[in-house]
Amino acid sequence: MISNNKIKNEFSKHASEYNSNNIIQQIVSKALVREIQGKPKRILELGCGSGQVYKNIDFEYDYYKAIDFSKSMCDIHPKGENLEIFCLDFDDERFFNNIKNEKYDLVLSSSALQWSKNLSKIVEALSEISNNINMVLFTSNTFRTIFEVSNGLSPILDIESIKEGFDDFYKCEYEVINYNLEFETKKELFSYIKNSGVSGESNSLSFKDAKKLFKNYPLNYLEFEVVFIKGKKETRC
Repeated sequence: MISNNKIKNEFSKHASEYNSNNIIQQIVSKALVREIQGKPKRILELGCGSGQVYKNIDFEYDYYKAIDFSKSMCDIHPKGENLEIFCLDFDDERFFNNIKNEKYDLVLSSSALQWSKNLSKIVEALSEISNNINMVLFTSNTFRTIFEVSNGLSPILDIESIKEGFDDFYKCEYEVINYNLEFETKKELFSYIKNSGVSGESNSLSFKDAKKLFKNYPLNYLEFEVVFIKGKKETRC
């Protein structure tokens, strides 16, 4: 698995281009917001990025806390009334101390928690501050053919690991959805991977291996797989 510092640097490096290179992230963010039930008054968002989720919130709230580990992303996130933005890594103790003893009606996260070093620890902490979560995570089947051709391993959690991270603390509904994003040329396809900030193992290949991947990649599209998670903290039978 690539380090969180590696991921942070990729997102920070391409922050100014992010809104034009995150088509799938925008789609799933809109879908995530559509699934919100009621009008929660206190909201926590993890991995807020440049504000894809926040921009789709069309109801009034009392307090919205948005957290992201990239300062560049936090800087370009929209500002608003009753909104606070914190630059924190959700795998760092400073994050856990920041949210400790708080209470939220809903915790949101879109396209972020798949990078966690310890997903169970994060979800356990969230279960102490909110009874409701709505989230979407990319799975290891994203860019599946790229990793098959390059004989690499995805840096993203697989679906079973994701479920294990949530099921001990919330009663969850899961919905897995696949997207294909087509490109006119291979150059555009590989440029998208780089500029989206989610380059993963494909960005750590040697020049020789990268050239081989470019030559042998058989598709004119990129594969994305996401899992939507709706969780409630309930007593189990």
